[in-house]
Amino acid sequence: MYDRDILVLLRHYLDLKLSKSAIAAQLGVHRRTIHHWIATGQLDRDLSDPAPRRPAPRAQKLDPFKPLIQERLTTYPLLSSVRLLAECRATGYDGGVTQLREYVAGIRPRPEPQPIIRFETAPGVQAQFDFAEVRLPWGKRWALVVVLGYSRLLYVEFTPRQTALTVMLGLERAFHAFGGVPQELLFDQMKAVVVEDHRGSGGKLLENAEFLRFAAHWGFRVRACRPYRAQTKGKVERPIRYLRENFLYGRTFLGDADLADQGARWVADVANVRIHGTTKEQPLVRWQRDERAVLQPLAARPYRSLVLLPDAPTRPEPRSLGVVPQVAVERRALAHYDTLLAEVGT
Repeated sequence: MYDRDILVLLRHYLDLKLSKSAIAAQLGVHRRTIHHWIATGQLDRDLSDPAPRRPAPRAQKLDPFKPLIQERLTTYPLLSSVRLLAECRATGYDGGVTQLREYVAGIRPRPEPQPIIRFETAPGVQAQFDFAEVRLPWGKRWALVVVLGYSRLLYVEFTPRQTALTVMLGLERAFHAFGGVPQELLFDQMKAVVVEDHRGSGGKLLENAEFLRFAAHWGFRVRACRPYRAQTKGKVERPIRYLRENFLYGRTFLGDADLADQGARWVADVANVRIHGTTKEQPLVRWQRDERAVLQPLAARPYRSLVLLPDAPTRPEPRSLGVVPQVAVERRALAHYDTLLAEVGT
């Protein structure tokens, strides 16, 4: 519906020789609407005349049953259209399901989406962990990403697998890179860490027993995102996107060793010294000033699992050919062998 003010503005913008697209943007309508108003002579009518009225909606067979549908959806908002159709049919409705579905779609109560709360953690309190799949010409690899929640200091390495041992070894290297251990680590629902999560139904979180021993060895608590709420791990989700766009995209790698070398230099020379969009500081400076000193000390020795075996190499190691021993061969003239034969014959 449009009014006198809209038409006055439309005439004004046309006098200014603005394009139809520019006028549509100014008036907040579609460009085709501008063409329709002009084609139907709306500019030529007297602005004192009332705006044309829309025809009254046609009566539908569903109209008498709409109060019933509204009442049922108010009490049970998840009732399906098929179920509501059966209930309306039981009370005399003989129309089709299409108009019922369209009506239900327009009035069904929709729960407000649960807000995503972004929170900042104090120095040394939390780090977040995640994997990102990377496809390379020689195969699939996983970017293992750990980020300190306060400073946003980043640690990245590339692994061929997503195993529990990979997680543990990667975290140990990250702790050494950070110079200490945070109080807690936040993970998603990866099986290396979380076995079952029944918190949504009032139950408890069941962690991987071997990983709990690893966490106790290094002195951090395990925290896990609730199912389908991985967005609460935003501090590591955004660096993964940054890794893809700023490092992986448009680069060429010769192999795993070159990928690891370029990745380490990118983390040191680019990622950890950029001005972070949220903190407005360099992660390295923020870590050196506020976070490094409050991290927990490193464990005296690496964790030694009695359950997990080391991963097999991704490719067979080249077999050593060894050194072929040299054998000295004595060379003699043919006449010498003639003499030996003559001696044997006698």
